[in-house]
Amino acid sequence: MNQGTLFIISAPSGAGKSSLIQSLLKIQSLLNIKLSISHTTRKMRPGEYDGEHYYFIEDHQFRSMINKKEFLEYAKVFGSYYGTLNQTVIRILQKGYNLLLDIDWQGARAIRQIMPNSQSIFILPPSKNELQRRLYHRNQDTASIISQRMSQAMTEISHYTEYDYLIINQNFEDALIDLKAIIQSENLRLDRQKSRADTLISKLLSE
Repeated sequence: MNQGTLFIISAPSGAGKSSLIQSLLKIQSLLNIKLSISHTTRKMRPGEYDGEHYYFIEDHQFRSMINKKEFLEYAKVFGSYYGTLNQTVIRILQKGYNLLLDIDWQGARAIRQIMPNSQSIFILPPSKNELQRRLYHRNQDTASIISQRMSQAMTEISHYTEYDYLIINQNFEDALIDLKAIIQSENLRLDRQKSRADTLISKLLSE
């Protein structure tokens, strides 16, 4: 069985990353993908569920897991911790699934050093004004937090050159097509297809 590919997906808050990922997961049987569920110490938002969007834990639990070196990567963002469990990632990839990892540039940089065969994708908004409009439209944060998110977004965007792929989410359907194409192209790499088609290739070459 081929090991799956780890796809790192990053974007500034409000760029549409979560919506793209959720749409992609609806066709997971075609792309053989799963989503890595991170742990976080931030409070649950309306419409979120523990174990589906994040594993919501307390600060002392998170710090204990850091001390035990259970995280592949972790970071503190807007006062809350976010982290990816090492064993979860390894287990899913070894089962042959492609794994989507939704993390910021700091986590992406750390994981690329540990797992250089991972593929990284950065999603850009079409403009600053549109990004700000989307953040306000979500009705999840105060004006002060939105201002912080806009400042953080510029920092996040400045690291786009560290990624393998770049998608501009101006039109959602077009961006989704681009995202699917990246994952499908990885599935069609020679090393993956060769093991799947060994029998066919042997028959073709023997005739």
